[in-house]
Amino acid sequence: MLDINRLCRHRRNSGSTALKVKNCDCPIRFHCFWSPVKNDNCVKLSQEKLGSSIIHSNSKINLGLWVTNKRSDGYHDLETVMHPLTFMDTIELHPDYSDQNRISIQTKGHILDIPPQENLIFKAYQLLVKRFTKLPSLKVTLWKKIPAGSGLGGGSANATFFIVGCNELFKLGMNNFETKSVCKAIGSDCSYFLFNKPALALGRGDLLKPVPLDLSKYCLLVVCPNIRISTNEAFKLIRPKTRKERLEEIICLPVSTWRDQLQNDFENVIFQRYPSLERIKNSLYENGATYASMSGTGSSVYGIFETIPDISVFKNYTIHVELPRDANFQKNSN
Repeated sequence: MLDINRLCRHRRNSGSTALKVKNCDCPIRFHCFWSPVKNDNCVKLSQEKLGSSIIHSNSKINLGLWVTNKRSDGYHDLETVMHPLTFMDTIELHPDYSDQNRISIQTKGHILDIPPQENLIFKAYQLLVKRFTKLPSLKVTLWKKIPAGSGLGGGSANATFFIVGCNELFKLGMNNFETKSVCKAIGSDCSYFLFNKPALALGRGDLLKPVPLDLSKYCLLVVCPNIRISTNEAFKLIRPKTRKERLEEIICLPVSTWRDQLQNDFENVIFQRYPSLERIKNSLYENGATYASMSGTGSSVYGIFETIPDISVFKNYTIHVELPRDANFQKNSN
C-alpha cells in the first residue's frame, strides 16, 4: 500500500523535496511522484558527465476550461485559469561547437511515441536556426516524467524552457518580446510557461492576466492514466458556447463552490470516449476532494483536497502529489 506520508518524509529527509520552478513565484510545497512503470533511467541522471546544461521544465493544470468561440483563423477562443505544478521534466543540453544547425534528441523515462521531428524541442530548435543561422549543434537528453497527451502542458513547457535555455547558453540576446514570439509560434500555451504563475488565459490561451489565487493550503493530487489524447482531435469534438458568467470571478470564490461552477468543456466529449477518466474523477470526489476536474483536453484528472488523501486507490497510475506548504507529515501519518 502506498503511504503518501512515508513517501514525502523520505523525500524531505533526503533533501530532494522542494524544487524551485524557474520564474515561478507561487509557494513551493513538498511534493512526491509515483509511477507504476519502473524507470531505472531516472536514477542515472546524476551520473551523466559534468558540463551539461540542465533545465527543469514544469507543468500546469487548468482550473476551468471554457471554449467560447471558433475563430476565423481556425483556432478557438478560450477562458481558463492555469496554475503551475512542480511536476517536472528535465532537459540536458550538450552543445557541439564543432558543428552547426543539427540536433539529436534522446528521450528517457516516459517514452514519446512520435518521430523526433514532431518533438516540440526539435521544432523550437528549427525556429531558432531560422533566426540565428550559425547555431551550435546540440545533443538533447529529455528525461520525461510528465506523460505526453495528459493535458499538463509538458511538451509546451519543454519547448519554452529549451528556448530560454538556448538563449542563455548561447548568449543569443533575445529579449522577452522576442522569446515570447518564438514560443507563440510553437503553441498557444507555450507563453504561459514564461509567466508561470496563476493566470487567466484568454484568446487562444496566450493572453495572460494574473489572478490572486493561492492553493498552498491544499493538497493537489494529479492522476495520469496511460491514455494519450490529441489536443487537435479533442478540439474537433467540441462545440463552443458563450456564457454570461465570468471565469475570472468564479476563480475568486471559495474552492468549495467550484464543483458546480468551474467546468471543463472537454469533459463531456472526452468522458464519452474514455469512461475511465470519469471514474477517476468520481474516485477523487469519493476520496474527499473538494474539487476535481480534467486538466486541459485530458487525459490527466486532478483533485484539490483539504486533507491528505489515500493515494493507494490510484496505485496503478502515474500520480503527482503536492502537499500543503505547512504540512506536518509526522502528525498526519496514518
